[in-house]
Amino acid sequence: MNVRDSEAVEALMLAAGYEKAAGEAEADIVIVNSCTVRDMAERKAVGKCGNLIAAKEGRGKTVAPNVKVVGLMGCAVKRMGADVFKSLPRLDFAVGPRRFGTIPRLVARCLAGETRILELSGDDEVPTGMDAHVGGSSFQSYVTVLLGCDNRCSYCIVPDVRGHEYSRPAREVVAEVRALAAHGVKEVCLLGQSVLRYGVRNAAWSEDDPPSPGGYTEAFPRLLEALNAVDGLERIRFTSAHPKGCTDELVRAYREFPKVCRHLHLPVQSGSDRVLKEMGRRYTRAEYLAAVAKLRAFDPEFAITTDVIVGYPGETEEDFEATRSLMDEAGFDNAFIFKYSPRPGTRSAALTDDVPTSEKERRDQVLLDDQERRGQVRNERLVGTVREVLAEGPSLRNSARWSGRDGGNRIVVFEPNEGVRTGTIVKVRITAARPQTLIGEIT
Repeated sequence: MNVRDSEAVEALMLAAGYEKAAGEAEADIVIVNSCTVRDMAERKAVGKCGNLIAAKEGRGKTVAPNVKVVGLMGCAVKRMGADVFKSLPRLDFAVGPRRFGTIPRLVARCLAGETRILELSGDDEVPTGMDAHVGGSSFQSYVTVLLGCDNRCSYCIVPDVRGHEYSRPAREVVAEVRALAAHGVKEVCLLGQSVLRYGVRNAAWSEDDPPSPGGYTEAFPRLLEALNAVDGLERIRFTSAHPKGCTDELVRAYREFPKVCRHLHLPVQSGSDRVLKEMGRRYTRAEYLAAVAKLRAFDPEFAITTDVIVGYPGETEEDFEATRSLMDEAGFDNAFIFKYSPRPGTRSAALTDDVPTSEKERRDQVLLDDQERRGQVRNERLVGTVREVLAEGPSLRNSARWSGRDGGNRIVVFEPNEGVRTGTIVKVRITAARPQTLIGEIT
């Protein structure tokens, strides 16, 4: 989501007449986009701004001799509010996540001599500039469809910093995707903190919109139907999801629309019903596994990835083993494991963080080892199959090979031929498997 917001700010700045610098050493203006989901992420953003301000004033070791304006945007600004200037007293401006459309105007004010400008967004504020995109030849693009979150999980600061849910009008999203496809974008990823709640809090489709050709009544599957019809677009992804949104209509959309990739990132966080209730996740272990079974029933190769938190306050060894067994039963293709850390202002921050750091690290490593084994088994089943891979370019580890992703978002490494171009879909026969990578050859 922050990558998408940064792209939009870049496009807005270019439209306002600014030019993109090659890097900090050449930049007159540097804007740091912040995250506050975890404490370390916020510290890094604030620390980066401090280094840039020092460089602006001729101090420090950061190589940014030309910088005139330093700004901070995003979730950390919303969480800190006016206190941001206590941490960064010489910061030029700070802007919340729903106000980034004002950044070109704020920069102009700073260049005119103003400083310490604060723009905080309201929880229900409709942002501007969401459809701003950087021009160029990129074949992949993010498209925000849902802002904010109303789920209120006990450990999560996002609802406080990103505000209430707001679903962008469907016709606006479709128009944006059409424009992207017309400029060569082959794959879009639809973004939302809980994207399957698209259209729940406010109507995404109006009475003036044409009816669904397939009879879809739920807002998000109906959006997938409309985007599947966009000429030139080849793939549609979306993230992140909640089990409550895994409805029959969503499964039907996966089955009926070939451009919708058969992969879903479905955070579980815990396999213990007791911990899930404490977290405020609003589903049980059985309900989560039922959602997984529904997705895999029509396609056993359907890829499901997840997020898990270890060491939540009060998590016992029994709770942890329940998580471990759920992960085996779900058969995740990949999992992102996080060690619990309290965030100020959340409900869980009032609880005693009673799982020792050493135990959190042990549980983290156990789940990572489990996932390596599980990923190897899942991927070995694909050896011998032919995957449609969107070529992304030379592999980071071996430039003689190329890499891309199949419809399940699995990384595929292959030997290129003369006809391969970045952004094209090639057919690759899988010859070997690793826990997080498939290896193959073009057919």
